[in-house]
Amino acid sequence: MGRRTGRLLAPGQRLPTERDLTARLGMSRSSMREAIRALTALGVLEARHGSGVYVTRLEAADLLEPFGTVADLSRGRRLVELLEVRGVLESAATAPAAARITPDRPAEVGRHPAAMNATDDPEEILVHDLAFFHREIAAAAGNGTTAAILDGLSSRTLRARVRRGHQEEGAFARTRREHAAVHRALVARDPEAARAAAAAHVGEVEEWLRARTAG
Repeated sequence: MGRRTGRLLAPGQRLPTERDLTARLGMSRSSMREAIRALTALGVLEARHGSGVYVTRLEAADLLEPFGTVADLSRGRRLVELLEVRGVLESAATAPAAARITPDRPAEVGRHPAAMNATDDPEEILVHDLAFFHREIAAAAGNGTTAAILDGLSSRTLRARVRRGHQEEGAFARTRREHAAVHRALVARDPEAARAAAAAHVGEVEEWLRARTAG
């Protein structure tokens, strides 16, 4: 809850009683119940049986979980739109990652492209694809909210990349080349090259899916 309660509540603290909150905020009991119910659904609050209502950790990943559910339910044109959003965010995350990456990070990030080159298992390739872009690079960029959004989008769109890998000859070879290009840009600390390489990577998947949902 915010400053109007008289003080800020830190993660893990229990909310005042419903009666106290309605008095402090000048709200009706029904409106307060609806507000608490909505914040609980969003993950901002947690109701503990027999104990009360508590403020959660307020982590970006927790607050953005409903967004991931929307992505999971999307099909057809909506899934293409989500891939477009993912492309913008991945490019936006990869460029600052190249500028901010510390000397020890390229080797850590690079283990995922290396693992992809060492296997022909589609599922294993996709696991390293996810870890490479949506965890290592987003973490190097230093934006936890972007990382949380990408994690939701990307894990839900894995099915599109799995289908592409099985149906389109050479798809995983291109994925390997695209990851190598991104990694070279990170090693070179070249933000613009990193942005372009990331955009090309997502663009390939997006165009493949767009062609199959046309009409």
